[in-house]
Amino acid sequence: RRCKEKWVVRPLVSMASKILHRIRHTIVKKDTGEREVEELDADVVEEFPETSELVDDTDGLSTHLSGTLTFTSDGDEEEDVTYESLEDKCDVEGCKELSYNPEESSNEEIDPGLLEKQPERPLLTRQLQEFWRKSQTRSIPERLLFEVISASVVRDGSSKYVLYTIYLIKSGQFDKTPAIISRRYSDFEKLNRRLRRLYRYDMHDVAFPRKKLHRNFTADTIAKRSRAFEQFLSHVYSFPEIRRCREFLEFFYLQDLQGAQQLMCTGLYREAIAMWNNAWLLQTKLHPANNGKHAFLTLAGLVVCHQELDRLEEAQLYCDQALRLLETQDSHPLLISFLQAHIHLSWKVGKDKRQSEARLQSQREAGVNIQQFPTLKEYLIKETLT
Repeated sequence: RRCKEKWVVRPLVSMASKILHRIRHTIVKKDTGEREVEELDADVVEEFPETSELVDDTDGLSTHLSGTLTFTSDGDEEEDVTYESLEDKCDVEGCKELSYNPEESSNEEIDPGLLEKQPERPLLTRQLQEFWRKSQTRSIPERLLFEVISASVVRDGSSKYVLYTIYLIKSGQFDKTPAIISRRYSDFEKLNRRLRRLYRYDMHDVAFPRKKLHRNFTADTIAKRSRAFEQFLSHVYSFPEIRRCREFLEFFYLQDLQGAQQLMCTGLYREAIAMWNNAWLLQTKLHPANNGKHAFLTLAGLVVCHQELDRLEEAQLYCDQALRLLETQDSHPLLISFLQAHIHLSWKVGKDKRQSEARLQSQREAGVNIQQFPTLKEYLIKETLT
């Protein structure tokens, strides 16, 4: 049915209100004759303040709708608007106001009791608001993904091998800083062999691609091995005991820690930072709690290298991060060293150092000899990373 008066596009809730109000108005008028429209409006309850600014008959809405309204932008086309809570259909042309003629709709009689007995249901606007609120508070489970992003054939003298580059990515969120490792088939095979010897029962059902004598460098073989390595790492990582063992850590980041320590001891601080950084990223992916021995050694290395390169703000931030992890560990061997470094760096960059000073003072009052503790650099030089 075509409407006679044009009006400015109203919000979706206003259109639903007008449709239902017109239908009820005409039905009540047909059944009761001279009943005034004001009596109908008096029973209507206004629930949503966004409709109070509209004029005419937008003071109330007695029946809540559940469904989707669809309007066409072309004035010559008509769309059906279907409500899940009503069995009636109303044609809407563009964004014009609807009019209802009971004489023209004799084939589709509407039971007045149906409108009066409709259950309380939220409007579409409220549904969308509720859905948005839940989507913002819903927690998405995180898990670690292993993805082979590239595989390249490397020639080493008379021999050659395939080097696989693997990304470690946290799912359930947008991971802007994936950790990266590059390993060859022999590295995977060594890890598989050592884990099967130590964890025979757990590794019984873990699949591993076999070594081939021929056609190791074809695209098909490399692609199949890439997928197999992803599944292998995911399966191995699912065992808590395995992902904490030395063999597993050595495959991922122990070599980086050892290499970074050697570079730092020889004064190659820039090169060492790159290895410290990647080792730190790998640890944050593999062990989210990140409060073990290797984590504090890595943070100490980042503090020392940034400080030697006169990047005091970066050094202070890593030192601050270490102290947050050490908040409940008053007996940790690196606590005093981190506190002293944090006080010095905070003074240099103009940051608040009172909390670290108070904590260091409490250590003195507890009888700890502050002078006997080495600096972070001295500790890293003497420490053997295993």
